[in-house]
Amino acid sequence: HWDHIQGFPFFVPAFVPINKFHIYGAIAPDGTTIKEALSDQMVNPNFPIPLQVMGSEIKFYDFRNGDVIKVDDIEIETAPLNHPNFAVGYRVSWEGKTVVYCPDTEHYEDRFDENVLHLARKADLLIYDATYTNEEYHDVKSPKIGWGHSTWEVGVEIAKKAGVKQIAMFQHDPGHNDDLLDEVQVSLQSIFPNGLVAKEGMTIPIV
Repeated sequence: HWDHIQGFPFFVPAFVPINKFHIYGAIAPDGTTIKEALSDQMVNPNFPIPLQVMGSEIKFYDFRNGDVIKVDDIEIETAPLNHPNFAVGYRVSWEGKTVVYCPDTEHYEDRFDENVLHLARKADLLIYDATYTNEEYHDVKSPKIGWGHSTWEVGVEIAKKAGVKQIAMFQHDPGHNDDLLDEVQVSLQSIFPNGLVAKEGMTIPIV
């Protein structure tokens, strides 16, 4: 979706001729490739400079949702996530350590998402879509059910069920300010001490 790729046209390193990039992306249900998705946003009236003008060497690699990707000695498992149209979750394993990235995913009310549990199994770190709180998700006046996102409380349940060592809550709702996120951090650590609320520039050691 556009909110995840709209910054690419302004990625200055991609305009530097000596740079090289390898970009992997799942083929969409309608057959759109990652190269096409990035190219299509860089045309009029959205953007004046096409992707072809970028001076760096960019190689694109397509995969199907559910594929396992090998990059040198790094293994990347992929799985479908519950999100309108489609989304992909990633499990990245290297030298005995594993980080799982689950953006754009909505939990099920009556069961755990088996794809998320499988990706997250005994991971050192789970990065999870915690766009809402449970209260916001079920708000009578403005419910967020069906919007394709989850809550930090459900993230904790998944982390416990999957045996995750550490969880980082991210993809914060734009309406959430620092005070609210600080409150989430306190509540999160009261029930999952190795949980944290992600912020820009944060570095998390995997030990």
